[in-house]
Amino acid sequence: MSRFSAARTAGFVIGGVVAAASLVGAAGLIWLDLPGLTRDTVEVSAQPPAAASVATCAGPLLASGRDATQASLLTDAAPQAVTAASSANGEVAEATLAAPDVSGGAGPASLTAPPSPGGDRVDLAAAGSSTVRADDATGFAASACTRAEMESWLVTGTGTTGSADLVVLANPGDVASLVTLSVYGASGLVQPAAGKGIVVPAGTQRVVPLAALALGEENPVVRVTAAQAPVQAALQSSLTRVLAPIGIDQSAAVAAPATTLVIPGVTVTVAPGEAGASDVSTYLRLVAPSTDGTATVTVRGGAVGSGGSGTTAQTQTIPVAAGVPLQLDLSGLAIGTYTVGVEATTPVTGAVWSTTGSAAGSDFAWYTPAPELAAQTLVAVAAGPGAVLTVTSATEQVVTLDSGAAGGGDDQLRLAAGGSVSVPVTANATYRVRADAPVRAAVSYSGTGSLAGYPVPSGDAAESAIRVYPR
Repeated sequence: MSRFSAARTAGFVIGGVVAAASLVGAAGLIWLDLPGLTRDTVEVSAQPPAAASVATCAGPLLASGRDATQASLLTDAAPQAVTAASSANGEVAEATLAAPDVSGGAGPASLTAPPSPGGDRVDLAAAGSSTVRADDATGFAASACTRAEMESWLVTGTGTTGSADLVVLANPGDVASLVTLSVYGASGLVQPAAGKGIVVPAGTQRVVPLAALALGEENPVVRVTAAQAPVQAALQSSLTRVLAPIGIDQSAAVAAPATTLVIPGVTVTVAPGEAGASDVSTYLRLVAPSTDGTATVTVRGGAVGSGGSGTTAQTQTIPVAAGVPLQLDLSGLAIGTYTVGVEATTPVTGAVWSTTGSAAGSDFAWYTPAPELAAQTLVAVAAGPGAVLTVTSATEQVVTLDSGAAGGGDDQLRLAAGGSVSVPVTANATYRVRADAPVRAAVSYSGTGSLAGYPVPSGDAAESAIRVYPR
């Protein structure tokens, strides 16, 4: 090699080392905290393009064992009537999902509201109800039609003798979903074989008996986890005693556990000491999935039409063990409508069960936690007897209930801090709730042999922008 070549090579090497050192030094200036130098976190607010709002319903009531030759065969027991509206006052498209697990099944409705002409996402509210009177099933059921989620929780139902409960999974999307069902029971968290690898094809509803997941469990809580595409989960409960049906219900899945739960609209129809009231007529199911803690349960009530009662009927503080659901007796409440609140030291989830009695022709209902409604929200009131809307607030405020769609005007609901108001509403109609601070709301029903209720879900239009933090 010539002296020129060697010198040039040495120069290249030295130059490369100097350049690398310069880059390292520059990177240190960028990423290392220098004395007296502070940086604010960079964030970008990104509003995704408006998409259609989609809500999927639980579908018709189902019955099993009506064919003596096929005891596990599922059939439709009663159709579901759906009430729906959008904030854009436009057409709400309805599609029917396939129901291959139900012989001749009509399938659940999936509702879609396109963006407004201005390109904004619209609020979509929908709910469905069904009534069945048959030798093997009786009662009234109502539930909100909700969005599909990647994770949700089923906090109702039971796997004990006399129950024929069903986990219902619906996929309104265009991509198949792979679902896993995990169960919290008396021995903690378990992963049953029947809950693994459940394929829910696009545009399809699948049904899994709860007994296949939690046989013998008195207070099961099911975690629904989806991969590839979200699913809408619901649970149908039915109960038979001494061959007599004594109720049926449908309830949609709820969101992730939280340290604060609010369950409005709990309807008590059996007075303490009445004939048949020796059985527990109202109870709270509660589970802390992750860690031990304590929970303070407060029951506040007011008669329908009373102005913002915050009167405390019961308060109890109880321990909660990680992963093991418990049942808290709430019997002793007078006939009326209540809001059950839970403040816990660890995230919890649960529901309240109430019944009209234990004789043939009775009915029961599950009441689940209501999410905060941080913006004006549409409320769909499904068809049914004695419909009541309960609104509760953590702060004192006046809430406006716009009943224009139901043929009325605006009602001003005055709420005390921590109080609630229950007002009669028109069935098969839609309302709008407007408030200055977050509220929670639920629709409940009560009649002869009929009991049901569901929380008001937050609207699609209330979704906020996505915050992006560049690195």
